[in-house]
Amino acid sequence: MLMTEFIILVLGVAVLFYVLLGGADFGAGIVELVTGKRGIDTISKAIAPVWEANHIWLILAVVILFNGFPLVYTTLTTYLHLPLFIILLGIIFRGTAFTFRYYDTVKDNTHKYYTQLFRISSLLTPFFLGVTLGAIMLGKIPVQVDGTFYEIFIAPWLNLFSVTTGIFLTLLFGWLAAIYLLGEARDDKSFQIFAKTSRTFFVLLVISGLSVFLVSEMYDLNFFNRFLHSSVAIGCVVVATAMIPLLWVGIRHRNNLRTRFLAGVQTACILTGWFAIQFPVMIYLADGSALTIQNSQAPERTMSLLVYALVAGILLIFPAFYYLFKVFKFSQNKQS
Repeated sequence: MLMTEFIILVLGVAVLFYVLLGGADFGAGIVELVTGKRGIDTISKAIAPVWEANHIWLILAVVILFNGFPLVYTTLTTYLHLPLFIILLGIIFRGTAFTFRYYDTVKDNTHKYYTQLFRISSLLTPFFLGVTLGAIMLGKIPVQVDGTFYEIFIAPWLNLFSVTTGIFLTLLFGWLAAIYLLGEARDDKSFQIFAKTSRTFFVLLVISGLSVFLVSEMYDLNFFNRFLHSSVAIGCVVVATAMIPLLWVGIRHRNNLRTRFLAGVQTACILTGWFAIQFPVMIYLADGSALTIQNSQAPERTMSLLVYALVAGILLIFPAFYYLFKVFKFSQNKQS
């Protein structure tokens, strides 16, 4: 049992780090859609050294599901292969477009196409990540391949609840990016642009979050009831709400370290609150059953080997990431 708890903990940390780091990278492209050319230089310089490395957290989560919870992995990749395919395309096109836009030695008119592709893929990828998350919670995924193509492979994710969840995650990524970019702004005008953008995204994020709860009632998911019966979820909302005025004060006084920390804690509260009302279910199914942590995990021998691999990976990944960010920030400070 301790092995399973450790694996789930690492999975949760990987998801959190992907949202905080990789999500903010996607959010940078979303912010570009709002700010246009005014923020393009700041955004490119901010994400250039780390955007590729941040995908390690997504890879780690996929590896854990593939090895530790193969039934969950199989269900996701079978019935939700269409949104997952769009996500993969978005990751590829976004990375390719950004690489050509930022590192190409010849600057010509083709860069406007790279920029548009970067922005559009940055928007679509988190949206379909949220759509996939919504499908996991909704409980429309069939137990077996029995029905029309639409019923099996489209209906589970193409619905109002999943779309609402996709919008919420997109706004979350955009908000995180705007907060992080406050610390990258090198002039007052850029700072004010990102500050205004962060406030706008936050208001839309709150409205979107309430919409997720309201739409969930239309599908009889009982989010409100499950939320009210979870002390952890209630505590997360209380903490996240209490930090809102502190966040605004931090932005006003340009305390970038504080604002980033508070935004990270609020995001962690959102994910923890969702995990609390979802636990121990990993996927809700159409027949009323569910794939849980207990009934979908791999054999004990596989889980024990996965623990060893994760421990070794942690000893490599975390120091390497710390060194990457330390070198990047040190170099950036020297240049500025």
